[in-house]
Amino acid sequence: MNGQLNLDTLQGLITDGNIDTVLTCIVDIQGRLMGKRFHAEAFLEMAEDETHCCNYLLATDLEMATPDGFASTSWQQGYGDYVMKPDLTTLRLVPWIEGTAMVLCDVLDHHTHQPVPIAPRTVLQKQVARAEAMGLTPVMATELEFFLFNGTHDEITRNGFQNLQPISNYNQDYHIFQTSKEEHVMRPIRNKLREMGIPVEGTKGEAEAGQEELNIKYAEALLTADHHTLAKHAVKEIAHMNGHAATFLPKLAANKVGSAAHVHQSMWREGENVFYDPARPLGKSRLMDHYMAGLIKYAADYTYFLAPYINSYKRFARGTFAPTQIVWSVDNRTAAYRLVADGTPGVRVECRTPGSDMNPYLAQAAQLAAGLKGIEDELELPEPFSGDAYSDDDEHHIPRNLRDARDAMIRSTMLREAFGDEVISHYARAAEWELEEFDRVVTDYEIARGFERA
Repeated sequence: MNGQLNLDTLQGLITDGNIDTVLTCIVDIQGRLMGKRFHAEAFLEMAEDETHCCNYLLATDLEMATPDGFASTSWQQGYGDYVMKPDLTTLRLVPWIEGTAMVLCDVLDHHTHQPVPIAPRTVLQKQVARAEAMGLTPVMATELEFFLFNGTHDEITRNGFQNLQPISNYNQDYHIFQTSKEEHVMRPIRNKLREMGIPVEGTKGEAEAGQEELNIKYAEALLTADHHTLAKHAVKEIAHMNGHAATFLPKLAANKVGSAAHVHQSMWREGENVFYDPARPLGKSRLMDHYMAGLIKYAADYTYFLAPYINSYKRFARGTFAPTQIVWSVDNRTAAYRLVADGTPGVRVECRTPGSDMNPYLAQAAQLAAGLKGIEDELELPEPFSGDAYSDDDEHHIPRNLRDARDAMIRSTMLREAFGDEVISHYARAAEWELEEFDRVVTDYEIARGFERA
């Protein structure tokens, strides 16, 4: 069965006794699912209407604390409601939980019923609409990298996050024998997500002990972000059900490779990739040149939305397949921007900057904002970098820490024009809180905080 549902199909499953629970979820600023479990019959009574949640849910940190300083909500304002409006196109089964379906909701203002500007889905929807007004459809794909450990999160927490045991013992990049030992976790992840209606293509071992990668077929940008979010949630839950813990913390230790979430992107029109032009060098169109030029020109401005925590910046290190230089290159995994499938109709740009802790809605929206600005201004693409991008480590370095990235975001005229001052102020406050609470040293507390929650 295709896991995607409509209300009539859901009604039938409820009547037959196959579904008794519906998860109604929003996406928070960390990219996590928050919401309620409805009895299925009660859900049907409100499915085309709305439900509510506390408006602090878009102004928390990783630990669900309620920092002050947010304009959107506060103790002074009394922490009122947001409207959760089900997007019924996202209604689907949750095949790994008995009798359960789910739906994603858009977040609306309780008084005006207008979209809440700071909500991650809203931020991306705005940039998609901007592209569509130019006659373009953004098509994206994301990769999910994560670590699997022996023992559940609860067991690891009770042990004080000490003596962590990865599910494997050595680098398992593309390693079939090693990953065969992990199929009791990875096979249900692939199969259950396909049952859910998410077009998983496959999984592989990554370049560290216990590290995995999940790949999902490309789709339009909003759908890609939905797929990424649901897959990340599924990985955590299915791993837990099989006695393991999955973490999307981007840098577990200085001597280990970090986890990324590379974003592939192209623009389409009438079913064809308009980044492709067989008459031009590398098969990339002038439109693609302008888009990539925007990505590169404004890369520092939007790095925060690709790397939102202190730990995020510990991943950017030489010789780890995480980039350090804001350059583009042809099929070169040392560059921040990699031209993929040159000379073919599948030509696209892969941004290798985002870590596994990115919020996919915000990360895609920020890159779209920059790329579309490049198209609008017809920016010229610099020549491609050739060689080892780690060898030229100072000229165009990615922001080195969260403070620098936050400051670049605050100063960015491009982002303010694209997102609005309210959005920039909100996420600047989120970054400030992170900086206020945690120092630059990797601590046991940092690992405990980010291990399960990131």
